[in-house]
Amino acid sequence: MKTHTPDTIRAPFARYSHAVEVPPDTRLLVCSGQLGITPDDTIPESAENQAVLCFENIGEILRSAGMDFADIVRINAYVSDREHLQGYMAARDRFVADPPPASTLMVVSGFTRPDFKVEVEVIAGKRDG
Repeated sequence: MKTHTPDTIRAPFARYSHAVEVPPDTRLLVCSGQLGITPDDTIPESAENQAVLCFENIGEILRSAGMDFADIVRINAYVSDREHLQGYMAARDRFVADPPPASTLMVVSGFTRPDFKVEVEVIAGKRDG
């Protein structure tokens, strides 16, 4: 993968690349939005802990496809309040590889249940062989 962060435009606000180029013959994995919930339906109170669970769930999905966090080319993340931005970014930065993927973070009005504060979806790509 090749990242593009031209010095002719403003640098990213956080740890992400402006773009990631996916070469031909790359397998793509499109991951549905993951919520901060455990298999036994436990939902942590803090946005940061929910985000950690989101990324841990994504890690399991990546492994099932023979990939890892270094294969993520795009993250779309959603938080239900601006106060959750810092916790989400702290969690994200523990999981993203170098160079970081392209990323968008949005504040939304809410999720399917009011106790959810964070949702994260990714696209990953890996060249086999």
